[in-house]
Amino acid sequence: MATKAATPWGPAKLVEELTVPQQAGKKRFASKLQLLETAKGERLVRFSYTGAGGGVRGPVTLRARDIERLKAALAQYPALAETLGI
Repeated sequence: MATKAATPWGPAKLVEELTVPQQAGKKRFASKLQLLETAKGERLVRFSYTGAGGGVRGPVTLRARDIERLKAALAQYPALAETLGI
């Protein structure tokens, strides 16, 4: 597991990583959720997935304030909020 990550806000260190193994038919992959921290102490959350070859795809990184905006926006999407447990 890498201990550093490049982000739009500069380099960050990996604090925690959650991996959820998944399968669709015979295809195996995993979704990942990472907690990152910049040199200034800002915490970031990154969502991505890995394919059969192991490479990381589709990383999306959110700052803590972006997550707060996401939570607020979920008020307009109650089914999605309920599914996420928010």
